[in-house]
Amino acid sequence: MPTLIVIAGPTASGKTSLAISLAKYFSTEIISADSRQFYQGMDIGTAKPSQEQLSTIRHHFIDSHQITDPYNISDFENDALEKINQLFLDHNVVIMVGGSGLYIKAVCQGIDEIPGRDENIREKLIESLEKDGIRSLQDKLKILDEEYYNEVDLSNPHRLIRALEVCMSSGQKFSSLRKSKAISRPFQIINIGLLLERDELYSRINLRVDQMISEGLVDEARSLLPFRQVNALNTVGYKELFDYIDKKCSLEVAIDLIKKNTRNYAKRQMTWFRKEEGMKWFDPEETDAILKYLEEQIPN
Repeated sequence: MPTLIVIAGPTASGKTSLAISLAKYFSTEIISADSRQFYQGMDIGTAKPSQEQLSTIRHHFIDSHQITDPYNISDFENDALEKINQLFLDHNVVIMVGGSGLYIKAVCQGIDEIPGRDENIREKLIESLEKDGIRSLQDKLKILDEEYYNEVDLSNPHRLIRALEVCMSSGQKFSSLRKSKAISRPFQIINIGLLLERDELYSRINLRVDQMISEGLVDEARSLLPFRQVNALNTVGYKELFDYIDKKCSLEVAIDLIKKNTRNYAKRQMTWFRKEEGMKWFDPEETDAILKYLEEQIPN
């Protein structure tokens, strides 16, 4: 049976390096399930694989879209499944890697039918955001759907508004609407989770942010200023630098906020992945143990 190996974990946990090592071992290709690496121009801030890495192993869904292209989770589910099935014609194993839990879930289990937009409710929520700030949305979501409140990026107003819109229009929790029975896929799925001690992960995150700054993240953010209202750019690393460029804070403060917000994002990622059933956890340096486990799971 064809096998999809999923490598998941928080940002800066070593997913890319492991995915490339496994892709070399199994002579296969990689599907990216990072919801920001789809977009061209967001290179440094999303920690895309280097050009050397991309030339070593073929990756899909990196730089696949313009930053202004509308692209949602349903689109990715359909496109990724089509690409995976194509790859299975020539490969027995395909690798999927990413830290966007809901995008991984969409491919592996399918996503639920969630109610469409309700413009009246959305307008009221936007008014609340503009009048009372993002805290008003956060507080409302905590009351209506505490489970999703504990998972979502609380600094992302688009996601808060969408969840509240669904809660208020359907009378149901947004989190509950994502929990219907998983769809069975015509291939085996093996889930590998990368787990680090908190102090080590936070140290990696801080180092990565410093490297991003030295590689030119500030200039990259400046180049993206014309598109700052696009949802893709409501992302840690860019929104803090936009405030610096607007002279709302110093560069030092912006960098400290990027580190802090990235650490918080990593905590939310781990909250998500720990709840996923069937995840086999490894230290990212345990390559031999991971390979041994995969060989035991993959039919000859």
